[in-house]
Amino acid sequence: MLDLHCHILPGIDDGAQNMEDSLDLARKAVSQGITHILCTPHHHNGTYTNHKADVIVKVAELQRELDLRGIPLTLFEGQEVRIFPEILEEIKKEDILFCDMEDRYLLIEFPSREAPNYALNLLGELVAEGKIPIIVHPERNGTFIKTPNKLIDYLELGCLAQITAPSIVGRFGKTIQETAEKMVEHNLVQMVASDAHHVKKRTFYMKEAFEVIQNHFGQEKVELFQQTAKDVLNGDDVLKPSIERITEKKKFWRF
Repeated sequence: MLDLHCHILPGIDDGAQNMEDSLDLARKAVSQGITHILCTPHHHNGTYTNHKADVIVKVAELQRELDLRGIPLTLFEGQEVRIFPEILEEIKKEDILFCDMEDRYLLIEFPSREAPNYALNLLGELVAEGKIPIIVHPERNGTFIKTPNKLIDYLELGCLAQITAPSIVGRFGKTIQETAEKMVEHNLVQMVASDAHHVKKRTFYMKEAFEVIQNHFGQEKVELFQQTAKDVLNGDDVLKPSIERITEKKKFWRF
């Protein structure tokens, strides 16, 4: 199993605070059946700035520790990039880490309350440059919780979207869980990842999430999500099922 969103690197954001935390997360990941993790510390979110070169060093250090302890987990370098107007300039400066070696897919985080007014145009510019933004945890974003169909505008541009495993198992509350389920059902998201930060506070739930998806939407959806994760990590084309607009059920009042 691949996890394309995890704050496992020690001491550089609000995830693992030290090496012991990182090792605990690694062992937990293995127990979940995870074999590969894309390390995605926060970047440019107003609190944390994790430059590409620094992340590469940190990943190598943690990989050495895992290998020394015989923990069978392979790490890759990445970032969770908070959307900001100068992203294209930072890409040209080679300070942005992508999900793949081809520099094709990158994780983009929106502010939790809303999708910025400039986001659609900016992500369109990225797509025009051959980059494919993956919008992370849209089910936890205020704009998309209120109006999930607004995510379709970004998908039609060529973006992808990634839900968080704890969301669909209910760890962030019923509203976010229902939003995640709707997005999966209507093909508004193409993959699931953990966004794990800590073993006790915010752990993986990948195994549980895939069980929920299998029970509600079938094994084919599970296999498609897992294949999408592989394709993203390899920089390959992603198979995207047809998007279905979410329609609210009418309420019938009884008197």
